[in-house]
Amino acid sequence: MKRVKFGKTNEEVSEMCLGTMMFGDRCDETESKNILSYALDFGVNFLDTAAMYCEGRTEEIIGRSIGGKRKEFFITTKVHKGLDEKSITGSIDESLKRLGTDYVDLYLIHWPKEKMNPEEIMRSLNKVVQSGKTRFVGCSNYPAWLLAYSNACAEGNDWAELVCNQIPYNLIERGVEVEVLPQAVAEKIVIAVYRPVVRGLLAGKYRPGEPPPEGSRADTKEMAIWLERYGESIERLLKFAKDKGVSPAQVAISWIRKSPAVTCPIVGVSSLEQFKISIKAFDFDLSNEEYTEVTKMFDTEVKEEAGGAYKDLRRNLFLLTGG
Repeated sequence: MKRVKFGKTNEEVSEMCLGTMMFGDRCDETESKNILSYALDFGVNFLDTAAMYCEGRTEEIIGRSIGGKRKEFFITTKVHKGLDEKSITGSIDESLKRLGTDYVDLYLIHWPKEKMNPEEIMRSLNKVVQSGKTRFVGCSNYPAWLLAYSNACAEGNDWAELVCNQIPYNLIERGVEVEVLPQAVAEKIVIAVYRPVVRGLLAGKYRPGEPPPEGSRADTKEMAIWLERYGESIERLLKFAKDKGVSPAQVAISWIRKSPAVTCPIVGVSSLEQFKISIKAFDFDLSNEEYTEVTKMFDTEVKEEAGGAYKDLRRNLFLLTGG
């Protein structure tokens, strides 16, 4: 597995980030342990988890599964409950206890909220860093302006800055191409992408015209709308993958990896077999021409009424020297 530079830090992590949300849910502890062991054998050391996953059971399973190999993994977890100082400093203690370790590598604010206080948040995160309970801090689902504002607060007070933004990005959800990805390139912010195959939609798991199985992750109103709206695009993706002799998931993940702004796709799995299939996505690369062809299959670029060159400027990854 290829290693990639982790933003402005001196760290390197596996290009694949293993999502563990299904550990303790659709994936029992034995299977979870097998996945983690197999991942390490193949050089996948970047793990993503959260206190809210399975009400903390996911963190507990990870802690018991990695045992004495803690230092071989780069572990990310997230703030649970609120965004006040008590929640931020208390949540890390709870997570560390469940994970069976005295530190994580990356601690994220999971979701921004209305009436949040960025200065209090950054001060609290800095306390966690200073205590040695996390090495780095970051955020998830932050718009570009909020990340910049938060880091300005940190810089002005000599606090630890946010080094990572975890966001949804795929062939259907492309809103982050406006502002968020250009900011990441300019400021060397790590972009870890969740939902790379849209809960299996871009992996060919669900087909247009066929209702998803009851109780599946695709059994939602949102997914039903996407299946209907992008049915033809999905069929073209499936044909493209078949003609190339690869899986649709390999194509979808390769499309994400092609962006200079993306550091790591987060690939969640619920079985060892699924992990073995998913890891193959990192051995397939789209050419520039193929990338353009796949992009054009989906009419999902954010539409704007802005005239002139402004629309393109908000998406340009290469405006700055060295970008």
